Amino acid sequence: MATHLDSKQALQLLLAGNARFVAGERIFPNQENNRRLELTTGQHPLAAVLSCSDSRVPPEIVFDQGLGDLFIIRVAGNIAVNSHILASIEYAVEHLKVPLVMVLGHQKCGALTAALQGSEAEGSIADLLLALQPAVEKARQYPGDLLENAILANVDLTVKQLEEASPIVAHAVHAGEVKLVGAYYALESGAVKIISGSK
Repeated sequence: MATHLDSKQALQLLLAGNARFVAGERIFPNQENNRRLELTTGQHPLAAVLSCSDSRVPPEIVFDQGLGDLFIIRVAGNIAVNSHILASIEYAVEHLKVPLVMVLGHQKCGALTAALQGSEAEGSIADLLLALQPAVEKARQYPGDLLENAILANVDLTVKQLEEASPIVAHAVHAGEVKLVGAYYALESGAVKIISGSK
């Protein structure tokens, strides 16, 4: 199990796995029967990843990881707008002691596309689009591709929100126990780029 890693080591492992994925040289680690049995006694993931629900962005595959390696929270638009999402992150930080929390946005995000278009929506989808509006408004302040800007802004805002909305996460960050990073996944190349919090 991935124990006693610091945030830098955890991030290096994720980016190395992504490099294998991009190169078509995945090694499919920790997917054997003995790994499954080992995990019956507990889990020690190397990172928590808050990612979009988009079927094209499965973190375990994108980072070439296996059973027990990543604690994944997936929600459309990779946002942390309710207590259930925050609670999942807090559990990973406080109880599983992950050294790294990543917010993973991605190219051509459908949720942000809909938010930019001001699409009419019913039910809880309307709430999701409303929650993405701060990223849309921030994106409008910058030149360039509006959707790409909104995706990047959304990652940045979510990283900040995780710390601001959760005393548990904030304490762990300030104590140097966990690092928050924002990342962007390019659908076309398969590459993940760290866009915030990498220092």
